Amino acid sequence: MGSIVSLLSGAGFLPEPEQKPVILASRASTLAQIQTNAVLDTIRSLNPTNEFAASFMTTEGDKNQAQALYLLGGKSLWTKELEVALLEGDVDILVHCVKDVPTTLPPGCELGAILEREDPVDVLVVKKGLPYKSLADLPNGSVVGTSSVRRVAQLRKSFPKLEFKDICIRKLTCCRNTRLAKLDAPTGPYVAIILAKAGLVRLGFDSRITCPVASPTLYYAVGQGALCVEVRSDDPKIKTLAASLNHWQTEWQCRAERACLRVLEGGCSVPVGVETTLVPLRGTTLGKEPERCMLTLTGTVTGLQGTPHVEHTIMEEVGSVTEAEAIGVLLARYLMDHGAKAILEDIGKDRDNRNAIANKVPAAN
Repeated sequence: MGSIVSLLSGAGFLPEPEQKPVILASRASTLAQIQTNAVLDTIRSLNPTNEFAASFMTTEGDKNQAQALYLLGGKSLWTKELEVALLEGDVDILVHCVKDVPTTLPPGCELGAILEREDPVDVLVVKKGLPYKSLADLPNGSVVGTSSVRRVAQLRKSFPKLEFKDICIRKLTCCRNTRLAKLDAPTGPYVAIILAKAGLVRLGFDSRITCPVASPTLYYAVGQGALCVEVRSDDPKIKTLAASLNHWQTEWQCRAERACLRVLEGGCSVPVGVETTLVPLRGTTLGKEPERCMLTLTGTVTGLQGTPHVEHTIMEEVGSVTEAEAIGVLLARYLMDHGAKAILEDIGKDRDNRNAIANKVPAAN
């Protein structure tokens, strides 16, 4: 009977069954929508016979505007509601910034692809009308805004006479143009803010960049500058569509970084910085197919006041994403054995104490 229906449909006697569109979903912030629509355009161009659509929702991280990211803790704030919709089949593909994705995903979910990375560097944006061209130019006591404890910790090490505010700017995390408005407000306290370059560029605000703030002053966050898609583990059709987006060079780098972070048990509010390069062993450029490369991975963990600071670099030849992840694990173990474990334990105690004060509950000794 099925073959007869197919023949009749193919001959034009029956209408073709309506194709259900593949739904890409993300957070509802302006930046998330821009990123998702860019991924939507790409996957459409790579898979022209399929129908695709986008959906947006507000996550817990967007709703909770009262507490600092440092106190809120885990990255699942940005992904949990989306993953529920994914597992229930309401949507098919989630679009994330890699840096917002927990290193361990819930059962039934997996990363389907990591797209080509944009410049992962952090940048300085100075208030309009001020003449400063770098962090070194800022007068002592200048207030620099950022929502990242990683940036605060590392920059305090190099610029102890500047004041870095990571909590007061928490309310600005949903929209970078709102951050810029707060920065430029005549009565606002901020002389400058630190943001990821990739987000500013995607929003069209690259003209506001004063200068990059790169290593060794500031190492970027794990996965920064890259987008990824998350899919159901048991959906082979969607996995195949998602895989068409993958950029293997970026995947190797980001998975090495994520493997390091997974061992360190750090989240978006832990001062772990990285820097990664991947260089082909043959030729001068990396091609479309995976090949053996030299992976250089640097990892740092820094105390909240800028000290202590642990840093290490590993250079190893790799020929697969699995080998790249193994380098990340090796780096994390070295960092843990050379002081990172104690730093992270102290940070955990500090967070618990601050949360206890905020909630008016006695902290544990």
